[in-house]
Amino acid sequence: MNDPTSQHVLVVGGGTMGAGIAQNLLQIGCPVTVREASAEAAEAALGRVTDGLNRAHRKADDPASLVAADLARLDIVDTLPDAEPDLVIEAVPELVDLKARVLAELADHYPTTLLATNTSSLSITELATHVSAPERFIGMHFFNPVPVSSLVELVVGEATDEATVEASRRWVERLDKTAIVVNDSPGFATSRLGLALGLEAIRMVEQGVAAAEDIDRGMELGYKHPMGPLRLTDLVGLDVRLGIAEHLASTLGPRFEPPDLLRQMVAEGKLGRKSGEGFYSWT
Repeated sequence: MNDPTSQHVLVVGGGTMGAGIAQNLLQIGCPVTVREASAEAAEAALGRVTDGLNRAHRKADDPASLVAADLARLDIVDTLPDAEPDLVIEAVPELVDLKARVLAELADHYPTTLLATNTSSLSITELATHVSAPERFIGMHFFNPVPVSSLVELVVGEATDEATVEASRRWVERLDKTAIVVNDSPGFATSRLGLALGLEAIRMVEQGVAAAEDIDRGMELGYKHPMGPLRLTDLVGLDVRLGIAEHLASTLGPRFEPPDLLRQMVAEGKLGRKSGEGFYSWT
């Protein structure tokens, strides 16, 4: 691959994941454009990227200059640029209709670009039906927080060709991450396994088996997990976990049926870190 400073990436969606992806790309020297839906959303996205860069460079001798240098490579817009980028990563919320509409627009606007979707569970093969030249389309599942995570799950749809897989793998390596390649299936590999553990941990809290802290500590110390399943659920967002569980229950069966406690907490607005309260207090 060419030097990343000569590679232009368009990230569509500047929420938590999109901002993290943009930050990661900026830190390797890549020029990045983030497209948001409005000027207000663009301003919020800029704040997220800036906050992330401030955290990333806080221990440097001159953090302000490093942040400024990274931000100089960033452009945040509310319309699609005309010039075709080297890579487009769609990172809008996990809603099938929204992703399908955005991907169709991107595929028409950029007819030859490598096109990736950041999704944790939606079918790549199904989304590809909205993409012209679907052989250039792939799932690129990043993990939160993107800049410090070491994994990207590449999800291969029925139409994805090998050249697209290899090009995507090179992008992951450039980001100093490791790629795993999985075939398109509900929940892929990581979401499916991670959700199974998380749902069972929630059932254990629901049934009074143990406190959340003790369940997490058991997995951290006993199985060497860097983070327990309930703390991870708070970071991912209980509403996000609920949506994935409902999707997998509908496609893979009742073993992924969400516990009543998860539904109750989401209904009460206890969504984890982003709301200030979940299985832990984040205030």
